[in-house]
Amino acid sequence: MIRLTSEPIDHAALTEMVRRPACGALVTFLGTVRDLTDGRQTVALDYEAHASMAEKKLAEIEQQTRERWPVGEMAMVHRLGYLEVGEVSVAVAVSCPHRAEAFEACRFAIERLKEFVPIWKRENWADGSTEWVHRKQKREPCE
Repeated sequence: MIRLTSEPIDHAALTEMVRRPACGALVTFLGTVRDLTDGRQTVALDYEAHASMAEKKLAEIEQQTRERWPVGEMAMVHRLGYLEVGEVSVAVAVSCPHRAEAFEACRFAIERLKEFVPIWKRENWADGSTEWVHRKQKREPCE
């Protein structure tokens, strides 16, 4: 399951959604808005996305993850809009038969999401200024 949402992410429900009887391990990653970035106080973040492209990339990441690990079920949800300190901005949950597989699959999924999904973040600083954060865009290798 993949989703972009402007609503708060229910990470407990997400975790329950990926539980499977054949899977003895379930790993959930939560990315939250922190209050300090590079020594500057953050009060909030704004997230925007190219929705159709982002959903396409999320689906590709889900497929790649399932091809590499014995995933029972997985979910990736990213929040869009204005988020205050402490709010969950992204959640990835993966179940697999064993813990090593679940950890590896979850880490792979969140790293790929951060690298390739067209979601942009603007920092809202305590001094009233804002700044779009530009991550280094990576190009996927030709397949």
